[in-house]
Amino acid sequence: MHWLAAVERLRRERKAGVLVTVTDVRGHAPRDAGAKMVVSGTDSWGSIGAGNRGLLEVARARVLLGQPRGAPEQLVLGLTDKTRTDHGRQCCGGEVTVLLEPLAVVPAVAVFGVGHVGLELARILVRHDLELHLVDSRADQLTEERVACLDDGEAAVRIHHSPVPELSLGSVPSGTHVLVMTHDHAEDFALCDAALRCAHLGSIGLIGSAAKWARFRAGLTVEGHDEATIGRIRSPIGEPGLPGKEPATIAVAVAADLLRVFADEAAGVRS
Repeated sequence: MHWLAAVERLRRERKAGVLVTVTDVRGHAPRDAGAKMVVSGTDSWGSIGAGNRGLLEVARARVLLGQPRGAPEQLVLGLTDKTRTDHGRQCCGGEVTVLLEPLAVVPAVAVFGVGHVGLELARILVRHDLELHLVDSRADQLTEERVACLDDGEAAVRIHHSPVPELSLGSVPSGTHVLVMTHDHAEDFALCDAALRCAHLGSIGLIGSAAKWARFRAGLTVEGHDEATIGRIRSPIGEPGLPGKEPATIAVAVAADLLRVFADEAAGVRS
């Protein structure tokens, strides 16, 4: 498999990997500068040189995979019989520099309700490297004309028109952060109830006032959820203290809160 196809496959399957590139060659070496290889936790694709050096680079790439925040790393490797590695010696006579770039699993977000606030939020999130699912029970909120403002963003956008929005919870990837902000409180409640029954989701956020959340807590208890389970839902959502109730202002507050969740997740912090 070509290295670019391997990167796309890892991204599609939401698996981490490392892109290994030969950036400089001095003397004799198995591959020229520009050769690439992709390494995951269990597989590798492409080659930047067979033998002991290739094994060393795969091993080092997998060490990076185990670190919470993998930063790019550069290695300089000698290819002489005087240079010993854990995997033996090579005697091509040259020296290579390789760059190891971690390919992280990008966050996934599902926004349920693409009304005024939901669309403003999507316009912010689409500027980030993530997978963005937009779900609404109203087809007119998801027309090509209305969501055209998201076309030039960096995020991979998935549109879901679902008359029963909670059914879309089963089609979002593992670890997806869910934001509930539909036009209908009954729809919001059904989504919260269903989300709490899904073990594969990340954080769950509900837009609304403290009074709304108090009513929802009571209703979720009646539906059989215990306090610990109900505690998975964050409500109200958004960075506190931002003045204004305009959709764009609320969207900024929610996005800022969500970006903090992403940062904590990347650092291995449990919220």
